[in-house]
Amino acid sequence: MQYGQRGTNYSPGISLTRRRFVASLLAVGAAATSGLLASCRQGSPTTTPAATAPSTAGSPTVVATTGTVSEFPRNETLFVAGFQWGPPTTFNPMTPGTGWPAGGGFNTPFAHIYEMLFGFNLLSGQLEPLLAEKLEQPDAATMVITLHQGTKWQDGKPLTADDVVFTFELAKDHPEVPYNTFFDYVSSMSKVDDRTIRIVLNKEQLNPGFVKMMLSAVKILPKHIWEARAKSGQKLTEIVDTEPVGSGPYKLVGFSPERVALQRDDNYWGSKVFGTPAPKYIVHPIFKSNDEGNLALEQGRVDISQQFVPKIWEMWEQKRLPVGTWFKQPPYHVPGSIPLLFININKKPWDNPTLRRALAHAINYKQIAELAMSRYSIVANSSLIIPDGAEKKFFDQNNVQQNGWKYDPQRAVQILEKELGAKKGGDGIYVLPDGTRLGPFKVECPYGWTDWQTALELVAQSAKDVGIEINTEFPDAPVLFTRIPNGDFELALWFVSGVSAASPWIRFRDVLDSRGVPPIGQQAFWNYNRYTNPAVADLLDKAAASQNETEQKELFAELDRIFMKDAPAIPLMYRPLEFYEYNESTWTGFPNADNPVAPPQQGGAGIKILYKIKPKS
Repeated sequence: MQYGQRGTNYSPGISLTRRRFVASLLAVGAAATSGLLASCRQGSPTTTPAATAPSTAGSPTVVATTGTVSEFPRNETLFVAGFQWGPPTTFNPMTPGTGWPAGGGFNTPFAHIYEMLFGFNLLSGQLEPLLAEKLEQPDAATMVITLHQGTKWQDGKPLTADDVVFTFELAKDHPEVPYNTFFDYVSSMSKVDDRTIRIVLNKEQLNPGFVKMMLSAVKILPKHIWEARAKSGQKLTEIVDTEPVGSGPYKLVGFSPERVALQRDDNYWGSKVFGTPAPKYIVHPIFKSNDEGNLALEQGRVDISQQFVPKIWEMWEQKRLPVGTWFKQPPYHVPGSIPLLFININKKPWDNPTLRRALAHAINYKQIAELAMSRYSIVANSSLIIPDGAEKKFFDQNNVQQNGWKYDPQRAVQILEKELGAKKGGDGIYVLPDGTRLGPFKVECPYGWTDWQTALELVAQSAKDVGIEINTEFPDAPVLFTRIPNGDFELALWFVSGVSAASPWIRFRDVLDSRGVPPIGQQAFWNYNRYTNPAVADLLDKAAASQNETEQKELFAELDRIFMKDAPAIPLMYRPLEFYEYNESTWTGFPNADNPVAPPQQGGAGIKILYKIKPKS
């Protein structure tokens, strides 16, 4: 997920207004998305989005505005929605907040203009060929990548191993790039020949999953264009580029405050490998609100969307519209991320894990799934592993049942009274033996993220029902983007890494790993509540290095037991990486659970959707 877009990993609001969202982005800076969080070094400086500090005219790294195309025949044009929420200012893939589809974050980066080596499939958890034909691992610490024959840039120049190595090695001299931790896990990356790249992993910190995540996330750049930019002395994230030259099947042909338009590149190198994508044009209208975009989907003016549409089932069950999602029944979407209720374990009385577990038992997770998530989530488990899709193979239901928690208010009261010795006061709120009254506490999430707000209102009510007083507060997003990384919160609903080639390892890292995390008051990129446990690091390292899924499952189970025992955070719901909704009035053949020819994502391996759909007439 990237800045300037509203998506499941970054901005979960149902009705977050575009104005408020853009304002949030301008103030937040570059350390917000889960993908970026996954990449940033602890303590690395916050970069400045080009949207807030564009290069000045005349700078050698500012290129001219592209030309425009104004006619889009309906039966040749695919209209998409939900990724661009403000006028685009740049299509620099390094820049947080870059215009759709130049960005896309680490979980599902778009491959329309700039391509990655591989596309991540959230259903299988596998990498699928894009620029690269194959990935071989002759031993645990070596990866060999072979590019497809004939890869070239949209300006006709060949795309070779030199471009791949150049792109990744930018991380060595440019800490502002979003994949700046790549060489923490890689000792060297080198060209073998024009079509072959060898990667030697860091044997002291072996983590092939993280490296694979990068191979499916980093957009390969043309060296013949970006080499001069890299030497200009300017931060790469600050370069304004409105004429992107990529290697993908589409070129940018126009943009305005109202839309971004792409045109198929009929000289695309991949046509011999993948075929020809069906739409000649792809247009992303820039709507003023979810309501406007959702109405366009309902009316068939948008063909595929990732906006949050409440009660979408009514479109086909009541209105009989040709609208669909991945599943015809709840939860309708494939889960891809877990928003967590972070508990500040450094503030009394939340430094007591027994109290945190009492709260975990008090929360009515079914209500959250039904009311806050509009039935788009199954009831949340106490695990950090998503029990579906790519992570399903690691989910251990027995472990959850034996060591976790579930909605059980009587058990919450039992913990409060029997294990903590708390006594209920005349106002219905418990008081600990040392006189500490259990409330009022403050729980926060950004204003306008109404599904999250609803979830926290339900948390507060659930807690009050068992005798813990929690009040909600919903400040503007930029406030929390400062507070939470700095550890300045009591309770807060926040995001961590979604499903990727590195998950669930990276999610456990985000929640439990204290290595490299600065003290409270300084910005952290993971482990916001500064949880520490001496057993975690070894388990994480073993899980990252293991090539055996059975062994990995047990290591993740042990990490999950630590998580459930100490409860530094509480999963509240599941969310898709992208909401996936389509209207088949103009285009047909959209993938779904009955026709799984491509995953329900427009980024990553989801680019295959464009090759599967057909015009209706």
